[in-house]
Amino acid sequence: MRRIRIKLAYDGGGFHGWQVQPGLPTIQGVLEEIVSGIEGQPVPVAGSGRTDAGVHALGQVAAFTLTNPIPLPNLRKAINRLLPPAVRVLSTEEVPTDFHPRFDAKAKTYEYRIQRAEVCSPFEWPYVHHYPYPLRDDLMAGLARVFEGTHDFTPFAAADESDAEARSKVRTVWASVLERQGDTLVYRIRGSGFLKHMVRNIVGTLIEAGRGNVTDVTVLPARCGATAPAKGLFLVSVEYVEP
Repeated sequence: MRRIRIKLAYDGGGFHGWQVQPGLPTIQGVLEEIVSGIEGQPVPVAGSGRTDAGVHALGQVAAFTLTNPIPLPNLRKAINRLLPPAVRVLSTEEVPTDFHPRFDAKAKTYEYRIQRAEVCSPFEWPYVHHYPYPLRDDLMAGLARVFEGTHDFTPFAAADESDAEARSKVRTVWASVLERQGDTLVYRIRGSGFLKHMVRNIVGTLIEAGRGNVTDVTVLPARCGATAPAKGLFLVSVEYVEP
């Protein structure tokens, strides 16, 4: 048996998220169909986490187990040949048989892009949240830093089926930075793990700070503001402790 880890990138605009949903196009669903065809029997594909509908990935990680002896470079080519153009496997490698992309992950980095120009190019539109209204970047950047550290992020989490299990919503954030790059505000956050809609809810709160609706940007606020649109969010990378 071979345990294969892949890194992949995808444009999430045409998919209903990562997780398999009957009758709907998902990243996990299309991968399982292709890998199962290569193996000749059903093969489950596990991911490092579930990206929501419309969220993109630059470095998602997934894994599956095969008996097929196909060489890794040929496996990558075979999967990419069958994938839709919006999804691409960037790399393949063999890992220990007990590797799990979710449970073994040590850190993840997400990036959110807010386009501030008055007019948003149609070629940028699918990948940014266009917000041409007045905002104070300094207040947003100041509040972003407050999210660093270990906190209970319950106010920033959407309802999830795991809520019935009363799992902790305490997470550690090692870096939370907002910077301007030309006409785009780029928010990048690196942490131990993330809750459903957590990053998008943080971004919505940062926007409220930029509008002047958060009175103190030196303490962690209660969530305020709308959940930012999915299309501006990217899973940048997933980190593991390598042997």
